[in-house]
Amino acid sequence: MSVYNLILGAPKKVTFDDLLFSAENRNVINQIIKEHHYLDELQKYGLTVDNKILLYGYSGCGKTSTAIAIAHAMGKPINILNLSTLVSSKLGETASNLKAIFDKVVREKSVLFLDEFDQIGKMRLGDEKDSSSGEMRRVVNTLIQLIDYFPADCLLICATNYYELIDAALLRRFQLRLKYEMPSEQELDVYYQKILQPFPAHLHTIVPRYGISYAEARDYVHTLMKSKIIAELESKIPVDIGS
Repeated sequence: MSVYNLILGAPKKVTFDDLLFSAENRNVINQIIKEHHYLDELQKYGLTVDNKILLYGYSGCGKTSTAIAIAHAMGKPINILNLSTLVSSKLGETASNLKAIFDKVVREKSVLFLDEFDQIGKMRLGDEKDSSSGEMRRVVNTLIQLIDYFPADCLLICATNYYELIDAALLRRFQLRLKYEMPSEQELDVYYQKILQPFPAHLHTIVPRYGISYAEARDYVHTLMKSKIIAELESKIPVDIGS
């Protein structure tokens, strides 16, 4: 199987109108997009653009959607790679496969999104005598080199739920690190209103759940809506009571 089969495209188009951010994160992301829009002009003054970003925090709070929305805003294709899938490939090939993926992104001048970035950080904590740990140290060394020479007209976005497990040498490579917090009750109320809009108004009455992520809130609402819509459809089906 080709290493490119491990790469996923964006499952759907996502724009910033679809997402909720903290004001701080939104400002940083807007700045990134502007820097890449004026890349050539900034380089004339010897200014480097930020093109290596780490998104970290709770699962389901929008890290993957953010990467897809950034790529869409820049008009660039996005390559999505789950590092746990890459690491589970044949021992001894992980580093070369990773390099092949980076080479593809450089050729395309595209966005590379590495999900579950902690897979590499956690693996380096293993026993030095263990062959798999030695393999992961080689992978990390390769990754550091690839990041160091990553060109300015490409964008690397990595995501993790376990920031504290990432190796310090890798963390230093990221110019920007954006934290994703669990949404507050007020933020979830806004989100509930947003995701209920496509459904008929008479179905909007729900009991909101709090203390959950945006993804969990979306799944909760969609499950409720499916039940309500099916019940409504079935209530309109004539019942055959026989002769």
